[in-house]
Amino acid sequence: MYKHILLPTDGSKLSNQAAQAGVLLAAALGARVTGFFAAPPPTPVLYKGLLSGYAPMEEQEEMVRKAAAAHLGVIEKAASRAGVACELMTVTNDYAADAIVAAARKRRCDLIFMASHGRRGVRRESLLGSETQKVLSQSPIPVLVHRKPD
Repeated sequence: MYKHILLPTDGSKLSNQAAQAGVLLAAALGARVTGFFAAPPPTPVLYKGLLSGYAPMEEQEEMVRKAAAAHLGVIEKAASRAGVACELMTVTNDYAADAIVAAARKRRCDLIFMASHGRRGVRRESLLGSETQKVLSQSPIPVLVHRKPD
């Protein structure tokens, strides 16, 4: 069935839950995983609340490295505990959904396993632009959406 699963993460609680569930699926299938994090490219101006300021590119790159290590560390630890082969991948890209699909193709993944907030009704409308929805509509690779239980 599936032998190589891409596990995109944004570091959110729901994304971490999905990644851990994806690792368990990989263990059950005898598959390997690639943990994936897409960071926005560095910009000359950082926005923090209502204030803006300048941070040198090196400082921004260090922030991305720290975020990637923290977010991907969750996947790496889960894979280690489950005995699942794991590699990690970080890219910078303004368009996370495009980056996810490109990473799945590049790594020859046969499944993308990612989170969705699973909202229903009127609140669901806010998800039409979500990264999960974009990946679902763009990916030629199967996508399994992990929803938060109600």
